[in-house]
Amino acid sequence: MKLSLIKPDNIGALASSLCLVHCLATPFIFITQSCTASCCETSPLWWQWIDYGFLVISFFAVYRSTQTTSKNFMKWLLWISWTIFFISIINDRLDLFFAPEIFMNCAAINLVILHLYNLNYCQCKNDQCCSHNE
Repeated sequence: MKLSLIKPDNIGALASSLCLVHCLATPFIFITQSCTASCCETSPLWWQWIDYGFLVISFFAVYRSTQTTSKNFMKWLLWISWTIFFISIINDRLDLFFAPEIFMNCAAINLVILHLYNLNYCQCKNDQCCSHNE
Protein backbone atom coordinates (compact mmCIF):
# COMPACT_ATOMS: atom_id res chain seq x y z
CA MET A 1 0.00 0.00 0.00
CA LYS A 2 1.30 3.42 -0.87
CA LEU A 3 2.36 5.67 1.98
CA SER A 4 0.08 8.43 0.68
CA LEU A 5 -2.95 6.23 1.33
CA ILE A 6 -2.08 6.00 5.04
CA LYS A 7 -2.28 9.75 5.70
CA PRO A 8 -4.58 10.63 8.62
CA ASP A 9 -6.76 12.83 6.42
CA ASN A 10 -7.38 9.91 4.06
CA ILE A 11 -8.29 7.70 7.02
CA GLY A 12 -10.51 10.40 8.53
CA ALA A 13 -12.34 11.09 5.28
CA LEU A 14 -12.83 7.37 4.67
CA ALA A 15 -14.03 6.68 8.23
CA SER A 16 -16.44 9.62 8.17
CA SER A 17 -17.75 8.57 4.76
CA LEU A 18 -18.28 4.99 5.91
CA CYS A 19 -20.01 6.26 9.04
CA LEU A 20 -22.34 8.34 6.90
CA VAL A 21 -23.15 5.31 4.72
CA HIS A 22 -23.71 3.27 7.88
CA CYS A 23 -26.10 5.90 9.28
CA LEU A 24 -27.99 6.27 6.03
CA ALA A 25 -28.23 2.52 5.39
CA THR A 26 -29.54 1.56 8.83
CA PRO A 27 -33.20 2.49 8.27
CA PHE A 28 -33.30 0.76 4.91
CA ILE A 29 -31.76 -2.44 6.25
CA PHE A 30 -34.29 -2.71 9.06
CA ILE A 31 -37.26 -1.70 6.92
CA THR A 32 -36.51 -4.45 4.43
CA GLN A 33 -36.03 -7.23 6.95
CA SER A 34 -39.09 -9.13 8.02
CA CYS A 35 -40.17 -7.94 11.45
CA THR A 36 -41.06 -9.98 14.45
CA ALA A 37 -42.06 -8.69 17.88
CA SER A 38 -38.52 -9.05 19.22
CA CYS A 39 -36.51 -7.59 16.33
CA CYS A 40 -38.28 -4.39 15.32
CA GLU A 41 -37.48 -2.31 18.38
CA THR A 42 -33.71 -2.18 18.19
CA SER A 43 -30.84 -2.94 15.88
CA PRO A 44 -28.37 -5.72 16.67
CA LEU A 45 -25.71 -4.88 19.23
CA TRP A 46 -22.83 -5.38 16.77
CA TRP A 47 -24.44 -2.82 14.43
CA GLN A 48 -24.68 -0.27 17.25
CA TRP A 49 -21.03 -0.78 18.23
CA ILE A 50 -19.89 0.19 14.73
CA ASP A 51 -20.65 3.82 15.67
CA TYR A 52 -18.15 3.66 18.51
CA GLY A 53 -15.56 2.20 16.16
CA PHE A 54 -16.05 5.17 13.84
CA LEU A 55 -15.68 7.52 16.81
CA VAL A 56 -12.35 5.98 17.81
CA ILE A 57 -10.98 5.92 14.27
CA SER A 58 -12.10 9.48 13.59
CA PHE A 59 -10.61 10.67 16.91
CA PHE A 60 -7.16 9.39 15.99
CA ALA A 61 -7.49 10.71 12.42
CA VAL A 62 -8.38 14.19 13.71
CA TYR A 63 -5.64 14.04 16.36
CA ARG A 64 -3.00 13.11 13.77
CA SER A 65 -4.33 15.56 11.16
CA THR A 66 -4.12 18.44 13.62
CA GLN A 67 -0.48 17.59 14.21
CA THR A 68 0.39 17.77 10.52
CA THR A 69 -1.77 20.65 9.30
CA SER A 70 -0.16 23.94 8.34
CA LYS A 71 -3.25 26.00 9.19
CA ASN A 72 -4.17 26.80 12.77
CA PHE A 73 -7.85 27.30 11.92
CA MET A 74 -8.04 23.73 10.59
CA LYS A 75 -7.11 22.40 14.01
CA TRP A 76 -10.08 24.21 15.54
CA LEU A 77 -12.49 23.23 12.79
CA LEU A 78 -11.49 19.57 12.93
CA TRP A 79 -11.85 19.36 16.71
CA ILE A 80 -15.15 21.27 16.77
CA SER A 81 -16.54 19.01 14.05
CA TRP A 82 -15.34 15.88 15.84
CA THR A 83 -16.89 17.11 19.10
CA ILE A 84 -20.25 17.67 17.39
CA PHE A 85 -19.91 14.22 15.81
CA PHE A 86 -19.14 12.68 19.21
CA ILE A 87 -22.05 14.42 20.95
CA SER A 88 -24.41 13.43 18.14
CA ILE A 89 -23.49 9.74 18.34
CA ILE A 90 -23.61 9.64 22.14
CA ASN A 91 -26.94 11.47 22.14
CA ASP A 92 -28.30 9.08 19.51
CA ARG A 93 -27.47 6.15 21.80
CA LEU A 94 -28.54 7.67 25.13
CA ASP A 95 -31.36 10.03 24.04
CA LEU A 96 -30.13 12.85 26.28
CA PHE A 97 -31.94 15.54 24.29
CA PHE A 98 -33.92 15.79 21.09
CA ALA A 99 -31.76 16.21 18.02
CA PRO A 100 -32.66 15.08 14.52
CA GLU A 101 -30.36 12.49 12.98
CA ILE A 102 -29.45 15.03 10.32
CA PHE A 103 -27.04 16.61 12.85
CA MET A 104 -25.03 13.39 13.00
CA ASN A 105 -25.04 13.11 9.21
CA CYS A 106 -23.98 16.74 8.80
CA ALA A 107 -21.15 16.28 11.31
CA ALA A 108 -19.89 13.25 9.35
CA ILE A 109 -20.12 15.15 6.05
CA ASN A 110 -18.32 18.10 7.63
CA LEU A 111 -15.48 15.86 8.81
CA VAL A 112 -15.14 14.38 5.31
CA ILE A 113 -14.98 17.85 3.76
CA LEU A 114 -12.50 19.16 6.34
CA HIS A 115 -10.20 16.14 5.99
CA LEU A 116 -10.22 16.44 2.19
CA TYR A 117 -9.60 20.19 2.36
CA ASN A 118 -6.80 19.69 4.87
CA LEU A 119 -5.27 16.96 2.71
CA ASN A 120 -5.27 19.13 -0.40
CA TYR A 121 -4.49 22.61 0.94
CA CYS A 122 -3.06 22.49 4.46
CA GLN A 123 -0.25 19.95 4.51
CA CYS A 124 3.18 20.77 5.85
CA LYS A 125 5.94 20.68 3.28
CA ASN A 126 8.67 20.49 5.92
CA ASP A 127 9.05 19.89 9.64
CA GLN A 128 9.08 23.58 10.60
CA CYS A 129 5.70 24.65 9.18
CA CYS A 130 3.61 22.77 11.71
CA SER A 131 5.36 24.30 14.68
CA HIS A 132 4.27 27.91 14.08
CA ASN A 133 0.84 29.49 14.23
CA GLU A 134 -0.64 31.55 11.43
